[in-house]
Amino acid sequence: MSLKCGIVGLPNVGKSTLFNCVSSGKAQSANFPFCTIEPNLGSTNVPDRRLEVLTDICHPQRTIPATVDIVDIAGLVKGASRGEGLGNQFLANIRECDAILHVLRCFDDGNVVHVDGSVDPVRDKEVVDTELQIKDLETVESRLAKCVKAAQAGDKESKKLAELLTRYKAALEQGKSCRSVKLLNEDEERLSHDMFLLTNKPVLYVCNVDDASAAAGNAYVDAVREAVKDEDAGILIISARTESEIAEMEDYDDRQMFLEEMGLEESGVVRLIQSAYALLGLRTFFTAGADECRAWTIHAGDKAPKAAGVIHTDFEKGFIRAEVIKYEDFVQYKTEAAVRAAGKMGVEGKDYVVQDGDIMHFLFNV
Repeated sequence: MSLKCGIVGLPNVGKSTLFNCVSSGKAQSANFPFCTIEPNLGSTNVPDRRLEVLTDICHPQRTIPATVDIVDIAGLVKGASRGEGLGNQFLANIRECDAILHVLRCFDDGNVVHVDGSVDPVRDKEVVDTELQIKDLETVESRLAKCVKAAQAGDKESKKLAELLTRYKAALEQGKSCRSVKLLNEDEERLSHDMFLLTNKPVLYVCNVDDASAAAGNAYVDAVREAVKDEDAGILIISARTESEIAEMEDYDDRQMFLEEMGLEESGVVRLIQSAYALLGLRTFFTAGADECRAWTIHAGDKAPKAAGVIHTDFEKGFIRAEVIKYEDFVQYKTEAAVRAAGKMGVEGKDYVVQDGDIMHFLFNV
């Protein structure tokens, strides 16, 4: 898929610690600003209980999970849009990402320095938002001037783009992100996607809390929740220090016992990875058999031929039809033959929109 989630935020809020917990890559983590300079890229498996169940049923020779790419990006400071700190590099790196995991420090610890001298996650959020908005405003104003001239000359596509850019400009001037602008039709969705604006990327706010607040949050989290209530964004509570300790445990039972003591049902890293996958608009279908159980990644809304092409391009080129089993039916009947005998096997054509969790078999001819 080659889609990436970027971990962003001010320096020293826990970005690299979280990256080390979720990723196969290992970022340097230390108690001073700009510890991360070059972006770190890692790929991590997406935890999926459904794949575990399919493996238990089919006993395959191998099991292959879906993956998601995570990027740890250098910390941003006030003035980044003018090149302060590592601003230009930060903005260039985030532009290459498809979604944002915005880490906010929501814990007190005198031993961990804060770049602004005090803990205030809402202020920190606004610093990052403002810098991204300033950069987007520069981009929008530059493109708008060109589009207006082309629209006046009769170019219909430029007229559509100019109308959208005008709304983006108004939002940015009000201190709002581009993602707050409602898109009116498919043309605007296409135009918006092609602009790669920083504040148009989907975002998840990751509240990095102390150990005691990992289960229920704290006053800092409440303040963040209030600040983002009008945004199309989610919030995830996680303790990077706790997750780092869990990551060091090799025994599964020890990890589960630790989580229970913390009042947690599952690791925050599991929730973070799953949230990143969903934030990118990704969905999963499965192939299941004695040779292999595998989770395949597609975009939400992809049709059957597109899904077939994820396995092999020839499958998409020569697509005939797809045999589809719903996950719940496979779990109930245990084998493809039993599903077929029960009349639960679906036969779908080129217009079938693949659903998350579908178990699929493709027929093709090339």
